[in-house]
Amino acid sequence: MASKNIAPTDNEIFFSEDQIIVSKTDLKGKITYANSLFEKVSGYGWEELSGQPHSLIRHPDMPRCVFKLLWDTLDQEKEIFAYVKNMAKNGDYYWVLAHVVSSYDITGKLVGYHSSRRSPKKHVVQQISPLYKGLLEIEKNHQNPKDGLQASLDHLINLLDNNNVSYAEYITALSVAA
Repeated sequence: MASKNIAPTDNEIFFSEDQIIVSKTDLKGKITYANSLFEKVSGYGWEELSGQPHSLIRHPDMPRCVFKLLWDTLDQEKEIFAYVKNMAKNGDYYWVLAHVVSSYDITGKLVGYHSSRRSPKKHVVQQISPLYKGLLEIEKNHQNPKDGLQASLDHLINLLDNNNVSYAEYITALSVAA
């Protein structure tokens, strides 16, 4: 994965609230389509994106448990909304509110995933950043990555349970809060 060799910067990339980053992947998460805004914001050309794992743009500040939750939800053939910090080719970062759904062929067979991403509100990023930082710390405090992932996911689920909300309700509440 190329992003492991990229040093993250403190430079944030912004895109307009009326723009949508779109990508499609196969069942293994390899990119099969990216719109021009995806290319522009990520800094990668289509030749560099095509066939690559979507994790190419994963920022090291992102806790893995968020992606575990995302994949578990998709495995249940449910849609998911998630706030994600991505990393561009040059190490700059950008936040998105991702809406990911399953894609089916004409016969109804699952063939991949479709993600539409919007620019999140600043107050949401300010709220979600400390949570993600804490989840990432939990992951890093375990020698075994699988144990760290599970501990982080357990922490997130307990937090949601203690507030009597599902992950979807939590994301929706953040999105509509003033």
